Amino acid sequence: MYLLQYTDPFRMTKHSNINMTNQNIIANVCENSVNVPFFLFIIITVYTMLPFQMTYAVTLSIITFLSHIIVLLVYLTVGLLSNAVLFVCGSMVGAFHKFLMEKALMQTFQDTLRCLGIRMKLEIEKRQQENLLQSVLPVYISMKMKLAIMERCKCKDREEQQRMVCDNNFHSLYVKRHENVSILYADIVGFTRLASDCSPKELVIMLNELFGKFDQIAKENECMRIKILGDCYYCVSGLPVSLPNHAKNCVKMGLDMCEAIKQVREATGVDINMRVGVHSGNVLCGVIGLRKWQFDVWSHDVTLANHMESGGLPGRVHITEATLKHLNKAYEVEEGNGHLRDTYLKELNVKTYLVIDPRVENLNHTLPRDGLKMRASVRMTRFLESWGAVKPFAHLQSREEFSTDAMVNGKGRCKRVSVSMICVCCLCRNKSQKTKFDEELHDKMTTTINDLSSSKQWVKSEETSGLMLWFTKRDLEKQYRTIEMPSFKYFIGCATFIFLCIFIIQMLNEYCFRQDFLLKNKNLADKEEVELCENLNRLLLENVLPAHVAALFVGENKKNEDLYYKSYDCVCVMFASVPDFKEFYTECDINKEGLECLRLLNEIIADFDELLSKPKFSGVEKIKTIGSTYMSAAGLSGPPEQSSQDRERQNAQIGNMVEFAIALIGKLDGINRHSFNTFRLRVGINHGPVIAGVIGARKPQYDIWGNTVNVASRMESTGELGKIQVTEETSDVLQKLGYSCECRGLINVKGKGELKTFFVCTDSSKQQGIGLS
Repeated sequence: MYLLQYTDPFRMTKHSNINMTNQNIIANVCENSVNVPFFLFIIITVYTMLPFQMTYAVTLSIITFLSHIIVLLVYLTVGLLSNAVLFVCGSMVGAFHKFLMEKALMQTFQDTLRCLGIRMKLEIEKRQQENLLQSVLPVYISMKMKLAIMERCKCKDREEQQRMVCDNNFHSLYVKRHENVSILYADIVGFTRLASDCSPKELVIMLNELFGKFDQIAKENECMRIKILGDCYYCVSGLPVSLPNHAKNCVKMGLDMCEAIKQVREATGVDINMRVGVHSGNVLCGVIGLRKWQFDVWSHDVTLANHMESGGLPGRVHITEATLKHLNKAYEVEEGNGHLRDTYLKELNVKTYLVIDPRVENLNHTLPRDGLKMRASVRMTRFLESWGAVKPFAHLQSREEFSTDAMVNGKGRCKRVSVSMICVCCLCRNKSQKTKFDEELHDKMTTTINDLSSSKQWVKSEETSGLMLWFTKRDLEKQYRTIEMPSFKYFIGCATFIFLCIFIIQMLNEYCFRQDFLLKNKNLADKEEVELCENLNRLLLENVLPAHVAALFVGENKKNEDLYYKSYDCVCVMFASVPDFKEFYTECDINKEGLECLRLLNEIIADFDELLSKPKFSGVEKIKTIGSTYMSAAGLSGPPEQSSQDRERQNAQIGNMVEFAIALIGKLDGINRHSFNTFRLRVGINHGPVIAGVIGARKPQYDIWGNTVNVASRMESTGELGKIQVTEETSDVLQKLGYSCECRGLINVKGKGELKTFFVCTDSSKQQGIGLS
């Protein structure tokens, strides 16, 4: 062996060179292997920390380890396979973690958007509810009623709800007394003749434009519109806040209304005018009944103001001596002689005056001389449309639309974002619901926002009850560009650092999962609150408008740009009044200036409303109450234009209305037994075509108009106590249904001349076996 070794020096040198080469290779491999943890760190960082999508992250990781392998291919021939396997394993680990993080981030992103959507929807519902309540009721009343409804909605158990009702001997009464107010009644003279020449669209536009203008005048003169009765408009100044110049406000409003109607008359050539009556005194104001709430006023002074209008003159403001004293000589007046035109004023011996408008010398109207070829209704409609009155429910249009799709597609206020963007979830502002964990998160969020407050690349949204912060990819790239790459000597222990990073990432995952859990719980709570708010909003709407009409004014996509109006071929209209209540109503200290009398009226109307909840009377719709008069209609929920095939259903509606009237009489008899009174109901019914619509800008009101309504009102006012008076046409339908009708004969009906009317026999023995489902 030694000889061979010494005799072959070349071989010895060759082996030495091979050993040296292997040693160099091993040394280079070891030297380059030191860089492997660094590149693994880059790959893991790409997947776990940088805001790249999966495609970009995989591409960047492949480029990273391929660049290192290419270098090894050029300089090394050993260790390449092991490094490649190491890099592939590192990429698989990073990709798997990236997949999990992407999935978790997507879920968090979607949950966050849903949470924001629910909160925004909740805010919209609350705003709709407040706007709706404030449009029809004063704040001090609406707050009490809203709390009562919310309590009722929370009582999901029907037995518990019935028990709560039985515990109260009386229904809730939302009435309050106000002193030193002025009441204005205004009626459009000649409007009935004009309305008969109008199409449904023209009539609703005309009423909306006129009353929209009157609402604007009322707002300018600090008056509160109470109700619209056909073409009659009445309001009060001094409600709900007392005003020292309430009389001046009403008189000024009356003069402005006369001026407005004068402009209409001169521009269109339509012979209409305004008759205004004003009286100052005390009122009881509030809401009675259970359905179709409308703010109203009651008192002897209100009745007197009504008669001041009927006893006035067209184009003039007719005031009482009480109003004149409050004017403090602000206007010149002349004798009104109202007692010569109204018997009620004559009986009370009320001295009246006519206000002289300082703006004009002669209020006697003259029509344009040039002949106008268009129909009067067309001229009126075209002129009134130029006023640009606000549409009903316009106050509900100014709400911000919000949806998850809008945010993701960039239609909302936030920019379009990808899943790989960092989303900092919403933080609840409700301190009572925050845990220590949430407070720590809030502090971290505040610090982060303060650090980035100088940047213009992030979007901050604080309109909702939460806070959302979005970091775009460009922002994070700018941040990472500023990071200086450390030298290789610091990455000798990089493997340990990677495991540390993985541990931190796991802690962050746990943090996100806990945040998701809290977010889901908050989401469930918000859903329950939204459902409660939706139920409350629906109840409020249906207590102002019929259900089929309320659906047209609710929803995120409803713009409410058009007026609602429909023409019906056959609707049965009923007026039922308690005339004896006027004599029963007194104002003295014993009954709290009439408040206890209204409590009894509230019980009567509430009992009438309760009948509407029965399935038998589901087709009957309450329109409104006028003092002690109850107005309802049947046939408004069906199709507007009905064919001859629906004749049986139309006749059934008429019979159903008669059954409802009989039920009202029975309810009143039960109230008489408990209250020891002798009230009797006077009912008038008629059927035929009507026009239904929603008018009024500040206080949208659903109403019906037409000759059918006017005749039904006359059937009630000319009827007899305890009886149901119908027209001849309605009597023919009822007799076909099996009802017995007694001919009363010809009676004089205002505006209609002599009409033949009938009384419906309500004797139970005669009506046995007759009933409509």
